[in-house]
Amino acid sequence: MKQFLTTMAGVFAGLVLFLVGVPFLLIVMAAGAAKPAPTPSHAVLELDLRDPLTDQDPVNPFASIGRRSMSVMSVIETLERARKDGKVKAVLVRLPEGGMTPASADEIRLALKKFRAAGKAVYAHSQGLYPSGMVASTYMLGSAADEFWMQPGASLQVTGVASEDLFLKRFFDKYGVKADYEQRYEFKNAVNPYLYSDYTPAHREAQLSWMGSIYGATLLNAAGDRKQQPQALRASLERGPYQAEDALKLKLIDKVGQVKDAETAILAKAGKGAELVEFEKYMRASRERVPRPGPAIAVVEGEGAIMTGRDGTANPFSSSSAMYSDDISEALYDAIEDKDVKAIVFRVSSPGGSDTASEQILAAVRAAKAAKKPVVVSMGGYAASGGYWISSEASAIVAQPTTLTGSIGVFGGKFVLGPALERFGVDVRQLNVGGDYAGAFGTGSEMNQAQRAAFAGWMDRIYDNFVARVAEGRKLPAERVREIAKGRVWTGVQARELGLVDEVGGFYQAVDKAKALAGLSGDVRLKRMTTQVSPFQALESAFGVSATSIRTLAAAAWLMGDPRAQGVLDQMAQERLRSSGATVLAPTPVK
Repeated sequence: MKQFLTTMAGVFAGLVLFLVGVPFLLIVMAAGAAKPAPTPSHAVLELDLRDPLTDQDPVNPFASIGRRSMSVMSVIETLERARKDGKVKAVLVRLPEGGMTPASADEIRLALKKFRAAGKAVYAHSQGLYPSGMVASTYMLGSAADEFWMQPGASLQVTGVASEDLFLKRFFDKYGVKADYEQRYEFKNAVNPYLYSDYTPAHREAQLSWMGSIYGATLLNAAGDRKQQPQALRASLERGPYQAEDALKLKLIDKVGQVKDAETAILAKAGKGAELVEFEKYMRASRERVPRPGPAIAVVEGEGAIMTGRDGTANPFSSSSAMYSDDISEALYDAIEDKDVKAIVFRVSSPGGSDTASEQILAAVRAAKAAKKPVVVSMGGYAASGGYWISSEASAIVAQPTTLTGSIGVFGGKFVLGPALERFGVDVRQLNVGGDYAGAFGTGSEMNQAQRAAFAGWMDRIYDNFVARVAEGRKLPAERVREIAKGRVWTGVQARELGLVDEVGGFYQAVDKAKALAGLSGDVRLKRMTTQVSPFQALESAFGVSATSIRTLAAAAWLMGDPRAQGVLDQMAQERLRSSGATVLAPTPVK
């Protein structure tokens, strides 16, 4: 009976996949296979930044279904293509009403300024700027445009930077919960909200330091773009908030008008017959289909928490991201073995994670250097803790001025829930066999003295390893690293002064550095090495059905006359040709 029920469940799952999953897959992939509309001869790209940005494109093929989503990397790569495209005359940027990740704003600002340097116009339009997150970064991005527009009556509230933390110590005390953690050292404050009821002096010092550095760097860029003195601009902004009309009088913006007015103005600027084109449509249409031959710079991307293993895409529709050590190290080794690859740009945007996973990735970085292939790290929004560990021995490190980096430290521990549960009649008891340390992480009670000593020694060894890798990679004395480590977070500009970062700049500055280290010049192609999961693989993982079976079902749908399948099968054929290096013909249009 059990076998019968298991078989029936498998048949039912297959039917669901066939009747629901496959048609959905066919529709999505057939849409992707359709030939994009040609770019008008006078195009104005409309870049809408009002939805959150990731640093990199998601690995999961369905992660952005049901919501608008772009990545910083896709935005700057598309702007670079648009800069060289004679059909694209201008860009209209729709600004978010709240803050942006500072380093993301820095990266896009550099791309827009490069676009403007090619003689093309950039207008920015805002429907209001409100004190949510790093709103100064949004203002800075608007200031990088030729004209900064605001909607009539909209609010400009760029008066500073605030950060708020919840401290749970008194709550834990009230209900009998104990946070049993070790930190290395006083600036490693991620667990401070569990241990204290207020900022410690070190926590306060570090947080105010990086906040002030980001705020200062952001206003310095905005002042330069608006041709004002930094102190004067800062004073004007901090006297706010303002309505758009008042902001215009103070020369904090350039124009007041509805978005339709801004669209009309930039279309006129672009020339007769100019047309608005959605940025995402242009992005999909302009991507290079066939790789060019010759020397290449490999691009390896990693975003999110660092952990061991591979991306199993258990949920193909999840938008969460992580850096899996097997995947990232494999991409680096693939770049090592690729004869066309002369250097590697490693894009890192991570708050940290597993030290063992970080060490696996760092070993691949070392291997690339040993193979005479320079590795240049390009830091995104943050590259802290494990994110800095994997970067520490690169040939060079490039960070944005507002990238959060460093945090050379470690923490670990557990929550003790036994006393809290006792109040509700729940008793936690533990049995263990072997050494006393086997029960160290039980939740019923705190570590005993011997367990605490063993755990503290383990934390010390991890910290010492971290310091040693930074000292080796950055060519700094270990004692100097210990002075600037202690778990402290630095901004990119601060890290540059301390020797933790080589240059302040963005992704394309990292590419230029990689070219220089590899002795390359001119227009060198970029070759993305990070594995992208196919739709078939994602569904295979989610439903437990082989990718071959899904392809078979797609072929069956085609045989039964489903016109959506034709585009899928054609697209599959094109991908196989591309992966084999053969010449790729234009895909058959979907009927």
